[in-house]
Amino acid sequence: MISPLLANLFMHYAFDHWLTRNISGVWFERYADDALIHCRTREEAEFVLEAVRDRLLECGLTLHPTKTKLVYCKDSNRQGEHENMTFDFLSYTFRPRLIRNRYGKFYVNFLPAVSRAAVQDFRNKIKGLEIPTKKRGCGLLEIAREINPRVRGWIGYFGRFYASMAENALYYVEDTLVRWAMGKYKKLKGRKAKAGRWLASIAKRVPMFMVHWQICQKPAVG
Repeated sequence: MISPLLANLFMHYAFDHWLTRNISGVWFERYADDALIHCRTREEAEFVLEAVRDRLLECGLTLHPTKTKLVYCKDSNRQGEHENMTFDFLSYTFRPRLIRNRYGKFYVNFLPAVSRAAVQDFRNKIKGLEIPTKKRGCGLLEIAREINPRVRGWIGYFGRFYASMAENALYYVEDTLVRWAMGKYKKLKGRKAKAGRWLASIAKRVPMFMVHWQICQKPAVG
């Protein structure tokens, strides 16, 4: 499609080039029509916001009424308060998070992690495969071919920051496999724990079979 390309070229002229040329000292990122601008003070942020709003009006565009906001990036060094201290960008949620440094000391940093909306979208995609109901006649190898590319892509994108939150979503994948096994094998019907142990035994022998087994080390049983 050519329209997204043309839209991106237009935004490069209307936003990227203009901002670089007219407002010095700020960093920004843009993907399609979503953008972040980093400012040092609230006063600077308010000035930049109004300047961008006026610029886009000149180009026949308007800022999104609810997504556009000033956000305070609170951490251990910035301990003020603001009505907005979190935002989503490219399916990540950025907010203050408690972390521990290499010396074991806890502190607050403003960091990204997979958003709730992205987790739900991933679950919906796995659910849409209808593995427990419509793939009972398939073997585990066929199921792996369905699931592995999605899991690999998920971890490749969301595993870069706060990987533990991205990995938690993979337990839904294992739960899907457990329900598939319960439907496929009579000896496992209605026996969730036993189905989990059966899958765990396979994961122990051939952990490379499923991508999430390599990441989570073993299936969730319960």
